[in-house]
Amino acid sequence: MSNLFWLTDAQMARLEPFFPKSHGKPRVDDRRVLSGIIFINRNGLRWCDAPREYGPPKTLYNRWKRWSRMGVFTRIMTGLAAETADEKTIMIDATYLKAHRTASSLRGEKGGRGRLIGRTKGGMNTKLHAVADAQGRPIRMFVTAGPVSDYTGAAAMLSSLPQAEWMLADRGYDADWFRDALKDKGIRACIPGRKGRKKVIRHDKRRYKRRNRIEIMFGRLKDWRRVATRYDRCPIVFLSAIALAATVLFWL
Repeated sequence: MSNLFWLTDAQMARLEPFFPKSHGKPRVDDRRVLSGIIFINRNGLRWCDAPREYGPPKTLYNRWKRWSRMGVFTRIMTGLAAETADEKTIMIDATYLKAHRTASSLRGEKGGRGRLIGRTKGGMNTKLHAVADAQGRPIRMFVTAGPVSDYTGAAAMLSSLPQAEWMLADRGYDADWFRDALKDKGIRACIPGRKGRKKVIRHDKRRYKRRNRIEIMFGRLKDWRRVATRYDRCPIVFLSAIALAATVLFWL
């Protein structure tokens, strides 16, 4: 098949330092397996529908689940981002990702606990919170249930924010505690004030226009069907799918 995805030698050279060490029996071809995993995630296919060129579907699935739970794909994204990210200006935002019925079957307390899926006006959703660099490339990500406030995601990622000069965000992040926390970290906030504020908040409108880059980033991530629609019940595995998409789209 001519439309199959294959990692290049240069891309593999950048990825290999983040691979876990093989213990005992050597792993099968990393390039073939990872290329198959990327193909499945990009097109939103079932594992049993993987083209035969990538090898047995069970091998792809086992590698995907094992490395996802080990946090390998998330470490790859953050590691590559740390090498080349432009962190002079950073931006934060969140977006909704629709949950498929295979992920959102919340029968009983046992099935629903910890899946990070909630009901919104648009149905069952997960919310992706992300911090991007000056070029709109993701450097930090965090997932919550859909109805969770943007403030929760901001608070969760606050301690891991890189040293930056500016933080761009929409008025949904206009909170005194968030502005004070950024100031304590030496980051200047470019955030419009809420309309209900009694005191007018001034911001650099020209600089604020650059925030559209994080919106473009979310749009590109959602071109991957396994990101735009959540099929995985486990939030760790779903976050790995997002991190893998971000790695291929922005850091390789």
